[in-house]
Amino acid sequence: MTQDNSGEANQEQKLDNIKELGQTDLPSFKSDIHCLTIAGQVEGHMVLPPQNKTTKYEHIIPQLLAVEENPQIKGLLVVLNTVGGDVEAGLALAEMISSLSKPTVSIVLGGGHSIGSSIAVSTDFSFIAPSATMTIHPIRLTGLVIGVPQTYEYLDKMQDRVVKFVVEHSRVTEQKFRELMFRTGDLARDIGTVLVGKDAVDCGLIDAVGGLRDAVNKIHELKDNKGGLMQ
Repeated sequence: MTQDNSGEANQEQKLDNIKELGQTDLPSFKSDIHCLTIAGQVEGHMVLPPQNKTTKYEHIIPQLLAVEENPQIKGLLVVLNTVGGDVEAGLALAEMISSLSKPTVSIVLGGGHSIGSSIAVSTDFSFIAPSATMTIHPIRLTGLVIGVPQTYEYLDKMQDRVVKFVVEHSRVTEQKFRELMFRTGDLARDIGTVLVGKDAVDCGLIDAVGGLRDAVNKIHELKDNKGGLMQ
C-alpha cells in the first residue's frame, strides 16, 4: 500500500507539473543562488485589478529577509521584466536589496521601466539583455489629484528620492538622468526616454549587456570575492 500511495503521489505531482509548468520533471539540483522575479507591475498600497500581472511587495520582503538570514543562500539574482508601479513600494524593495550583505546581481529581460530602474540598479552589478528596454520618465500620481502647491512639492520630493537612489547606485550622473527623464520627442504621449540594451550601459545606468549565463557567472565571481562574509 505504501508503494502504491507513493506511486500515486508521484503521478499526481507529474500531472501538476504538466498543468502548472508544462513539464514532467523539475530539476532536482539545489542552487545556493536565490532567484527573485520582479514581473508585471509592482503592487504597493493599492490592490490592482485581477487581470493585471503583479509583484506584491509584501511577498518580496520576507524573501529578502530569508536570503539575508539563510546561510545556505550565497547570492541573489534579481530578474526584472516590469512596467514599473508603486514608487514607494519599488523604492522599499530597492533599498532592501541594496542593503543585503550577500552578492546581488540583476538582469533586465524584456523591460525594466519606471521604478523598475531603481530596482535594477540596487544590486552589486546589473545586466541588461540586448533586446530589453528601460523607460525613464517623471513620476505621476493616479486617481484624484488636487492642484495645489503642496501636491507639486510632494511629487518633486518623491522624484528627488528616486533620482538620488539611482545616481548613488549606478554610474549615471544626476544631470544625465534628469535629462533622460525630461526629454521630449522619444515618447508619443509623454516625456522621457526609452533606452534599448546597450543604450542603458552607455549612459551609465546599467553596468553591462549580458544574459543569464553572464549574470550567474558574475554572482559566482562576487561570491569568491566576498568569501570572508559567506562563511
